[in-house]
Amino acid sequence: MPDSQPSPDPQTTARYAKAAQRDQLLTARGRRDLAGIGEASRALAAVLTDAIEVRRAATVAAYVSVGSEPGTGDLLDALASSGRRVILPRLLPDDDLDWSVYDGRLERAARGLLEPPGPLLGVDAIATADAVLVPGLAVDPTGARLGRGGGSYDRALARVPRGTFTCVLLYPDEVGIAVPVEAHDRRVSAAASSVGIVRFG
Repeated sequence: MPDSQPSPDPQTTARYAKAAQRDQLLTARGRRDLAGIGEASRALAAVLTDAIEVRRAATVAAYVSVGSEPGTGDLLDALASSGRRVILPRLLPDDDLDWSVYDGRLERAARGLLEPPGPLLGVDAIATADAVLVPGLAVDPTGARLGRGGGSYDRALARVPRGTFTCVLLYPDEVGIAVPVEAHDRRVSAAASSVGIVRFG
Protein backbone atom coordinates (compact mmCIF):
# COMPACT_ATOMS: atom_id res chain seq x y z
CA MET A 1 0.00 0.00 0.00
CA PRO A 2 1.27 3.51 -0.72
CA ASP A 3 2.19 5.60 2.26
CA SER A 4 -0.57 7.96 3.29
CA GLN A 5 0.31 11.60 2.94
CA PRO A 6 0.13 13.70 6.11
CA SER A 7 -2.76 16.13 6.11
CA PRO A 8 -1.66 19.72 5.54
CA ASP A 9 -1.28 21.95 8.56
CA PRO A 10 -4.35 24.26 8.72
CA GLN A 11 -2.21 27.32 9.48
CA THR A 12 0.04 26.63 6.49
CA THR A 13 -3.01 26.19 4.29
CA ALA A 14 -4.44 29.48 5.54
CA ARG A 15 -1.12 31.23 4.89
CA TYR A 16 -1.03 30.12 1.26
CA ALA A 17 -4.72 30.96 0.80
CA LYS A 18 -4.09 34.45 2.19
CA ALA A 19 -1.23 35.03 -0.23
CA ALA A 20 -3.41 34.06 -3.19
CA GLN A 21 -6.28 36.23 -2.04
CA ARG A 22 -3.96 39.20 -1.44
CA ASP A 23 -2.71 38.92 -5.00
CA GLN A 24 -6.28 38.97 -6.33
CA LEU A 25 -7.35 41.92 -4.21
CA LEU A 26 -4.24 43.96 -4.93
CA THR A 27 -4.68 43.33 -8.66
CA ALA A 28 -8.27 44.55 -8.43
CA ARG A 29 -7.17 47.66 -6.53
CA GLY A 30 -4.52 48.34 -9.14
CA ARG A 31 -7.26 48.66 -11.76
CA ARG A 32 -9.01 51.50 -9.91
CA ASP A 33 -8.64 54.90 -11.52
CA LEU A 34 -7.35 57.95 -9.66
CA ALA A 35 -10.65 59.81 -9.96
CA GLY A 36 -12.52 56.92 -8.37
CA ILE A 37 -10.00 56.63 -5.56
CA GLY A 38 -10.32 60.35 -4.84
CA GLU A 39 -14.11 60.20 -4.85
CA ALA A 40 -14.05 57.21 -2.50
CA SER A 41 -11.64 59.07 -0.20
CA ARG A 42 -14.01 62.02 0.18
CA ALA A 43 -17.02 59.77 0.73
CA LEU A 44 -15.13 57.65 3.28
CA ALA A 45 -14.14 60.76 5.23
CA ALA A 46 -17.79 61.82 5.38
CA VAL A 47 -18.93 58.36 6.51
CA LEU A 48 -16.37 58.14 9.32
CA THR A 49 -16.67 61.70 10.64
CA ASP A 50 -20.43 61.10 10.88
CA ALA A 51 -20.01 57.81 12.79
CA ILE A 52 -21.06 58.09 16.43
CA GLU A 53 -17.93 56.24 17.60
CA VAL A 54 -15.67 58.77 15.88
CA ARG A 55 -17.73 61.79 16.91
CA ARG A 56 -17.40 60.73 20.55
CA ALA A 57 -13.65 60.04 20.31
CA ALA A 58 -11.13 62.42 21.84
CA THR A 59 -8.21 60.46 20.35
CA VAL A 60 -8.32 58.62 17.03
CA ALA A 61 -5.59 56.26 15.84
CA ALA A 62 -5.50 56.33 12.05
CA TYR A 63 -2.94 55.87 9.25
CA VAL A 64 -1.65 57.41 6.03
CA SER A 65 -2.96 55.53 3.01
CA VAL A 66 -0.57 54.37 0.30
CA GLY A 67 -1.03 53.60 -3.39
CA SER A 68 -4.52 52.43 -4.33
CA GLU A 69 -5.73 52.03 -0.74
CA PRO A 70 -8.93 53.91 0.15
CA GLY A 71 -7.54 57.40 0.68
CA THR A 72 -7.23 58.83 4.18
CA GLY A 73 -5.97 62.33 3.35
CA ASP A 74 -9.42 63.95 3.55
CA LEU A 75 -10.20 61.97 6.69
CA LEU A 76 -7.03 63.03 8.51
CA ASP A 77 -7.64 66.69 7.67
CA ALA A 78 -11.24 66.44 8.85
CA LEU A 79 -10.29 64.76 12.12
CA ALA A 80 -7.49 67.22 12.86
CA SER A 81 -9.59 70.27 12.02
CA SER A 82 -12.36 69.05 14.34
CA GLY A 83 -9.96 69.30 17.29
CA ARG A 84 -9.44 65.60 17.83
CA ARG A 85 -6.06 64.23 18.81
CA VAL A 86 -4.95 62.04 15.91
CA ILE A 87 -2.09 59.58 16.27
CA LEU A 88 -0.44 57.95 13.27
CA PRO A 89 1.90 54.95 13.04
CA ARG A 90 5.68 54.98 12.72
CA LEU A 91 6.96 51.68 11.34
CA LEU A 92 9.77 50.19 13.40
CA PRO A 93 12.60 48.00 12.03
CA ASP A 94 10.89 44.86 13.40
CA ASP A 95 7.60 45.83 11.66
CA ASP A 96 5.93 46.80 14.94
CA LEU A 97 4.21 50.19 15.13
CA ASP A 98 5.13 53.16 17.29
CA TRP A 99 2.92 56.27 17.21
CA SER A 100 3.20 60.07 16.92
CA VAL A 101 0.65 62.86 17.08
CA TYR A 102 -0.42 64.22 13.68
CA ASP A 103 -0.04 68.01 13.50
CA GLY A 104 -0.61 68.36 9.76
CA ARG A 105 2.99 67.49 8.83
CA LEU A 106 4.17 64.27 7.20
CA GLU A 107 7.68 63.29 6.19
CA ARG A 108 9.01 60.54 3.94
CA ALA A 109 10.42 57.83 6.20
CA ALA A 110 12.02 54.42 5.84
CA ARG A 111 10.52 52.20 3.14
CA GLY A 112 8.99 55.24 1.47
CA LEU A 113 6.13 55.68 3.93
CA LEU A 114 4.78 59.06 5.00
CA GLU A 115 4.90 59.44 8.76
CA PRO A 116 4.41 62.26 11.31
CA PRO A 117 7.75 63.71 12.47
CA GLY A 118 6.82 64.37 16.09
CA PRO A 119 8.10 62.62 19.22
CA LEU A 120 7.49 58.89 19.53
CA LEU A 121 4.76 57.95 22.00
CA GLY A 122 5.57 54.23 22.36
CA VAL A 123 3.96 51.12 20.92
CA ASP A 124 1.30 51.13 23.64
CA ALA A 125 0.00 54.58 22.62
CA ILE A 126 -2.66 52.91 20.47
CA ALA A 127 -4.31 51.79 23.71
CA THR A 128 -5.12 55.45 24.49
CA ALA A 129 -7.27 55.83 21.36
CA ASP A 130 -11.05 55.90 21.61
CA ALA A 131 -11.37 54.85 17.96
CA VAL A 132 -8.84 52.85 15.95
CA LEU A 133 -8.90 52.97 12.13
CA VAL A 134 -6.75 50.41 10.33
CA PRO A 135 -5.94 49.42 6.74
CA GLY A 136 -6.76 46.08 5.18
CA LEU A 137 -7.63 44.30 1.97
CA ALA A 138 -10.87 42.60 2.98
CA VAL A 139 -13.00 41.63 5.97
CA ASP A 140 -15.39 38.73 6.50
CA PRO A 141 -18.85 38.86 8.14
CA THR A 142 -17.33 38.13 11.57
CA GLY A 143 -14.76 40.93 11.46
CA ALA A 144 -11.79 38.78 10.43
CA ARG A 145 -9.49 41.18 8.58
CA LEU A 146 -7.09 40.35 5.77
CA GLY A 147 -4.02 42.57 5.90
CA ARG A 148 -0.91 42.75 3.75
CA GLY A 149 0.92 40.03 5.64
CA GLY A 150 3.45 41.95 7.73
CA GLY A 151 1.62 41.42 11.01
CA SER A 152 2.09 45.04 12.12
CA TYR A 153 -1.58 45.73 12.74
CA ASP A 154 -2.33 42.38 14.37
CA ARG A 155 0.35 43.25 16.94
CA ALA A 156 -1.04 46.76 17.35
CA LEU A 157 -4.65 45.58 17.67
CA ALA A 158 -3.58 43.15 20.41
CA ARG A 159 -2.81 46.23 22.56
CA VAL A 160 -6.24 47.83 22.08
CA PRO A 161 -8.57 47.45 25.08
CA ARG A 162 -11.63 45.27 24.57
CA GLY A 163 -14.67 47.32 23.58
CA THR A 164 -12.71 49.99 21.67
CA PHE A 165 -14.11 50.80 18.24
CA THR A 166 -11.74 49.16 15.74
CA CYS A 167 -12.58 49.72 12.09
CA VAL A 168 -10.93 48.60 8.84
CA LEU A 169 -11.18 50.97 5.84
CA LEU A 170 -12.05 49.27 2.56
CA TYR A 171 -13.81 49.57 -0.78
CA PRO A 172 -17.45 48.38 -0.73
CA ASP A 173 -16.77 45.15 -2.66
CA GLU A 174 -14.11 44.12 -0.10
CA VAL A 175 -16.56 44.02 2.81
CA GLY A 176 -18.22 40.78 3.88
CA ILE A 177 -16.22 38.32 1.81
CA ALA A 178 -14.66 35.10 3.10
CA VAL A 179 -11.03 35.42 4.19
CA PRO A 180 -8.61 32.79 5.55
CA VAL A 181 -7.89 33.12 9.26
CA GLU A 182 -4.78 32.25 11.28
CA ALA A 183 -4.48 31.94 15.04
CA HIS A 184 -2.73 35.32 15.46
CA ASP A 185 -5.29 37.31 13.44
CA ARG A 186 -7.17 40.02 15.31
CA ARG A 187 -10.75 40.80 14.42
CA VAL A 188 -12.13 44.33 14.05
CA SER A 189 -15.50 45.54 15.27
CA ALA A 190 -16.48 47.35 12.07
CA ALA A 191 -15.66 48.06 8.44
CA ALA A 192 -16.08 51.43 6.73
CA SER A 193 -16.31 52.12 3.03
CA SER A 194 -17.59 54.94 0.87
CA VAL A 195 -21.14 53.63 1.21
CA GLY A 196 -21.29 53.29 5.00
CA ILE A 197 -20.23 51.33 8.07
CA VAL A 198 -20.88 47.66 8.81
CA ARG A 199 -20.60 46.71 12.47
CA PHE A 200 -19.85 43.14 13.50
CA GLY A 201 -21.23 41.28 16.51
